[in-house]
Amino acid sequence: MTLLESVNIASTTQMPGFDLPDTQGNMWNFANLTGSKGLLVVFTCNHCPYAIAVWERIIALSIWAKTQGINSVAINSNIHPNYPEDSPEEMINKIKEWQIPFPYLIDSTQEVARQYQAQCTPDIYLVKKDQTLFYHGRLDDSWKEPQKVTKEELKIAIECLTLNKAFSEKQNPSMGCSIKWK
Repeated sequence: MTLLESVNIASTTQMPGFDLPDTQGNMWNFANLTGSKGLLVVFTCNHCPYAIAVWERIIALSIWAKTQGINSVAINSNIHPNYPEDSPEEMINKIKEWQIPFPYLIDSTQEVARQYQAQCTPDIYLVKKDQTLFYHGRLDDSWKEPQKVTKEELKIAIECLTLNKAFSEKQNPSMGCSIKWK
């Protein structure tokens, strides 16, 4: 496991669209996923301890964010023969186990992760409806211990976006296992 942080990407950067399948073969893209205010995009996987530690909080936040006009999507770019626990078959198991309420997509070519400059799992992006980046950083200030969270940075960013306010706080990088590049 190699620990990495997300790279700094300027807010207002135009983020690329994508067309990716879910585990059932249904195709999804930015346009059909985006809520009235934007889209939360999380590059993640099934096996990384950093990703596992925040899945439950991401799911809970996504349910609230949907009521604010922000839809969510998870993208697994760790489709790699050396990591069978991240296979599409295992994704199906995790969708059921974790009761993931949003699409969990397969980036088997890793092209979308490269276009987004994703580095780690989780790597979190809050993108406005017009596909400009609003927030790229960590979920909160305690990846490992939810009971020690004192600042929910992603939630603050979502609130700012939905209220058409600037997110003026420092955007701390997300951190996690490296994406397993082919």
